[in-house]
Amino acid sequence: MVVVPIVFIGWAGTAVATAAVITVAISTLVPLLILVAGFESVFALQVNVERIGRYLQVFHEEPEIGWEGVAARFGQRYPGAAPDPLFSRLFVLATSVNFLPAALGWENVPELVVLAVLHFLFINRIRMARAFAASQREKDLERFAALRSEMTGGLPPGSVIQDPGSGSE
Repeated sequence: MVVVPIVFIGWAGTAVATAAVITVAISTLVPLLILVAGFESVFALQVNVERIGRYLQVFHEEPEIGWEGVAARFGQRYPGAAPDPLFSRLFVLATSVNFLPAALGWENVPELVVLAVLHFLFINRIRMARAFAASQREKDLERFAALRSEMTGGLPPGSVIQDPGSGSE
């Protein structure tokens, strides 16, 4: 994924530039915004890739023998075998490093508290996104299966669906 290296290069460059130009603790907000935007991009990509996978699994594969079905079963059987698709540990580490200048260079307590809360809110957002991503596959599979059942009138998977507009006249 090309987005993650670009995000971290942009974050690092912004963090160094703001630290060199602005010497107050509030300067950590600009690099934090880069991290937030980057994480939301990675999260949106992951959610949509998973959703496309479930669509393909339900509408275009034989049950349990196609690529998506096998990949889903592999993930269920070996849950620790896959890497973190959201790069959440890297984002939490970068957020912690981003907070260091504020923690070391604070001038008043209210400023430090506001910055700490904002950084912790982002870490909580990462945690919530991980929980959503962990449950998304099963929920999307159920939703697409329900849609398929509605569209086909309960026909079994692999049945040919007739186009209602293609009837002979």
